[in-house]
Amino acid sequence: MQFTIKSIDDWQEIVDKIVPELKYNILLLKGNLGAGKTTFTQFLMKKLGSGDEVSSPTYSIVNEYNTPQGKVFHFDLYRLKNIDEVYDIGIEEYLDNAFLCIIEWPEVYEDDLYGLKFHEMSIINTGEEREISFD
Repeated sequence: MQFTIKSIDDWQEIVDKIVPELKYNILLLKGNLGAGKTTFTQFLMKKLGSGDEVSSPTYSIVNEYNTPQGKVFHFDLYRLKNIDEVYDIGIEEYLDNAFLCIIEWPEVYEDDLYGLKFHEMSIINTGEEREISFD
């Protein structure tokens, strides 16, 4: 699926189209700084019925949100230097106990996802717009 974001309001339409396509409990979010990964997550959590405040987990590494469907864990792996640090935060336990795990900056962990089913979303900031791809 391909989308173009021209204004903040476009995020809602994207989320409305993506939610029915979520079949796996892992969503990788890729994009440069300021691309809109956390903005997307804010719209997604609202759509999933969460009343929790959604913020970037840059410093906490993982944020937890409640939804009627179950727990959602929102990771930011940007500051982690290697795969050992990913396992030190207990990522496997989160994956086993989540309705959904949203992972920003997943590159440090991606090779270890072999054999697991997940969705991937890429957000490219072109300056005036954002180009979104979702699979």
